Amino acid sequence: MTDKQNEIEAAVLQRLLKHLDEHKEVQNIELMNLADFCRNCLSKWYMAECNDRGVDMDYDKAREFVYGEPYGDWKDKYQKKATPEQLAEFEKKNGK
Repeated sequence: MTDKQNEIEAAVLQRLLKHLDEHKEVQNIELMNLADFCRNCLSKWYMAECNDRGVDMDYDKAREFVYGEPYGDWKDKYQKKATPEQLAEFEKKNGK
């Protein structure tokens, strides 16, 4: 992989995170139901890639990177309670 490709991929991730930040109204459960990933998934992927490369990263720090602030703060400000329909769709997709 070239340095230029790494730069492009980093810029795309930054753009994705900015887009998600600009659309806080989109709830994680909606992302999970539609795309099978959410902000928390991105956080776990980020943490795993850091740790695979010898960079110490825990889940809370990774979520702060993805959410742009501590997760608890973001959750208190923006996360809404999932509707029964959203929960049913999530359970259906996840075999529960």
